Amino acid sequence: MTFESDLKASIRTIPDYPKPGILFRDITTLLGDARAFRRAIDELVQPWAGTKIDKVAGMEARGFILGGAVAHQLSAGFVPIRKKGKLPFTKVSVAYSLEYGIDEMEMHDDAIAPGERVILVDDLIATGGTAEGAVKLLKQIGADVVAACFVIDLPELGGAQKIRDLGVPVRTLVSFEGH
Repeated sequence: MTFESDLKASIRTIPDYPKPGILFRDITTLLGDARAFRRAIDELVQPWAGTKIDKVAGMEARGFILGGAVAHQLSAGFVPIRKKGKLPFTKVSVAYSLEYGIDEMEMHDDAIAPGERVILVDDLIATGGTAEGAVKLLKQIGADVVAACFVIDLPELGGAQKIRDLGVPVRTLVSFEGH
């Protein structure tokens, strides 16, 4: 079995969640499979092993789990990017587009120093609105966004290309057709 098919087999698909017609890609089954989880983290880290990465930024909430593990493997710090109102210290924020409106995400203004090399991590990229907001937030405080990494890509929705158009390379491990 290939790595991609092995990894795909560890991801549960839930039809009609959160609404009819959506196939929800659930990584909790991947996270619960020690071998698949380890392999996914190793594959996300692989292009940067042995290079200097200062911080890994993870988006709430599954990006915290994956990003923490990636940061550990790279001996980098971890920075949480949170939904508005969740962080206690001085923050920077950015508005980003959702399917049906706008939301905001924040990070502490001292979490990343200008010029630090940062990798953005999350579980899935679909339309790219959240990831685009996170990249803009990181660049706003002077981060050098080296890459954005996701376990799952939904290529038909165009999110990965949206991030590449911002000048940030994208790494994904598996792709699923549809949304």
